[in-house]
Parts: sequence; C-alpha cells; structure tokens
Amino acid sequence: MFTRYLLPAVAVCTLLFAVFQMTKAQQKPAPVSPPIEPGKSPYLKQLAGAGIVESETENIAVGSHVPGVVTKVFVKVGELVEPEQRLFELDDRFQRAEFEVRKAAQMSAEATVKKLKESPRREERPIYEAKLLEAEVNFREQSQLYDRLKKISNTSSISEEELEKRFMGNELGKAQLAKSRADFKLWEAGTWLPDLEIAQAALAQTVAQRVQSEVDLSRLTAKAPHARWKAVSNGTEVPDDAGVKFKVLQVSIRPGEFVGAAAGQALIVLGYVGKLHVRVDIDENDIIRFRPNLVGVAKPRGNPDVGFPLTYVRVEPYVIPKRSLTGANTERVDTRVLQVIYSIDTQGQSLYVGQQMDVFLNAGEK
Repeated sequence: MFTRYLLPAVAVCTLLFAVFQMTKAQQKPAPVSPPIEPGKSPYLKQLAGAGIVESETENIAVGSHVPGVVTKVFVKVGELVEPEQRLFELDDRFQRAEFEVRKAAQMSAEATVKKLKESPRREERPIYEAKLLEAEVNFREQSQLYDRLKKISNTSSISEEELEKRFMGNELGKAQLAKSRADFKLWEAGTWLPDLEIAQAALAQTVAQRVQSEVDLSRLTAKAPHARWKAVSNGTEVPDDAGVKFKVLQVSIRPGEFVGAAAGQALIVLGYVGKLHVRVDIDENDIIRFRPNLVGVAKPRGNPDVGFPLTYVRVEPYVIPKRSLTGANTERVDTRVLQVIYSIDTQGQSLYVGQQMDVFLNAGEK
C-alpha cells in the first residue's frame, strides 16, 4: 500500500519541482538600473566621444635631465609658478667640486697667458745684462791667457798640453759669450707668438670645461618652462607680454628620493589652467562624420544633468591608438582615434585636470 501510493506522489512532486525550476530559469531578469545614469546627447544627430580635461598648455610633465637624489623641492601642489622658477634640485656636491677644480685650472691658464703677454719683464734686464757682462769678462780673460801662452809656446817652459788647455778655455769662453748674447736677444724679443697661441688655446679649453661644469650644475635644477605664450581660439599661439603662470598639478617626488632620466617619467606636472580644454577621442569609424567647428557639450562622469558648452580649438591630424578606455562593453582596444581639442566653458563650476567627460557633438549642424 505504501509503495503503491507514496512513490507515484513523490515522482509527481519531483516533476512539478523540475518544471517550476526550469520555468523560473527561463525568465528574463528585470533590467537593473545603473547607479548613475550616463549622459544623454541633446542632439538628434550626434557624434560621441570620450574626453579628458587638460590645461590650456596641455599637461607639461617635467622630468630630470640627469639621474640623481632629490635634495630640495621648491613647489607644492596647487601653487602658481612663473616661467624659469625653480621646481626641484638634485644633489650637486660632485659637480660643484668639479666646477671648483676647473675654475682653478682656468685661473692658472689665464695667469700663464698674462705672463706671456707682459714678457719681457723689466726686472729681468739687469740679470741678463750681468750674465752677458760676466761672459764678456770671462772671454777676455781666457783670450788674454791663451795669447800670452801662445807667444811663449816656442820655449821649453810651456808644454803642449798646457797650451791646448788654454785654447779650449778660450773657445769655451767664446761659446759662453755667444750663448749669453743669444739669451739676451731672446729675452728682448719677448714671447714667441706660437707659445702665446698654445697658451691661449689651453685657456680656451679650460674656459669651455668651466662652462661645461656650469651647464652640468644648471641641469641639476629643474625649472618651469620659459615659454611665454597663450593659445587663442583658432589654435594659433601669440606672445603674452604679461607672461603665464603655470599651476602645479602634481608633485611625485620628495627629498631623498632617487630619480632617473627616463623618458616619460613625470616628476612634476604643470599646466596653464586659465582656460581648460577637453581632448576628445573620435573613433576611427566616426571620423568620416566629423567636421571642424562642430559645436558640442561635455558632461562630467557621475553628473549627467550638467552640461558644459564646448568651442572648437583645433584638431590633431594624426590618428593614434586609443589609450583612454571607458570600460564600455562595445569598446575595442585596437581602435584608433582622432583627437580633437575643444575649449570648455566651466560656467564658474569646478572641473579638474584629468577628469573624464562624456562629449556629444552636433553632427547634424551644417
């Protein structure tokens, strides 16, 4: 009795449970609303792209000319700096010691050139005159002795060896006199021009080495860019007599840290933020629909209800691989993009360099 009624009941219940689970699994889940609604285009025909807020001068990543240990950092984040203002400094003890050595070498070379230019020295004249007089007197003495012995050479009291000795003394006195006269004339002639040219070349070499040391020292101090300019709406650059103050956007170094001279290493990031720009990536598939001077609007991520008007500045006519990823499911990492620069009207609201924006361009406008 138990087997006859209970087992069919269990089978029916199992079948009903399986049907219920299969029906539940086939139901589509209710759509989940995103935590924050994405920005929506206000245009019927739109051209959308991802944008990054940047400074008007673009973001200037200041690096180091040479590797070294940071000793001083002169700026802070948010500070305004003028062109050529010091940003940070590396350890310069070795370069300063080398500079002092080369400076001393230059002073020595300068003294040598000065000495050669002021030759002959007046105080040396009595010395050379005395040497010449001494040689003349010695030659006369040796000559008189030789002549005296020569006259009595036929007598047996003077040996041939003695006469030969006096002859050699006479010749030696003559040679010494000739040497003293030549030394006196050489002194009177002053510096030989080739010697002066050699000394001047050595001086020029020491000056170049000192200048090289000064350049090495200056390269240890990173400074703000010296360019004084301001970009206008048509993309050209005109001088700004009042100068430009850059804002320190990021400081990535501290005293005591070692920094290298690797390319692309941003130690300090600067930018002129008088008027912010947005760098918009236009997908390569949408480039055919892009035209310069398209108006548009930018909406910050997380606040789609706020839109900032955009004004066309310029286009960078080189299509590059996409580097800024938005995380969308339809996004391809092998996409190439055209970068377009727009000026953004912040309308008094706060925007930050590096902030992502959803950009919509009016592709229907002609």
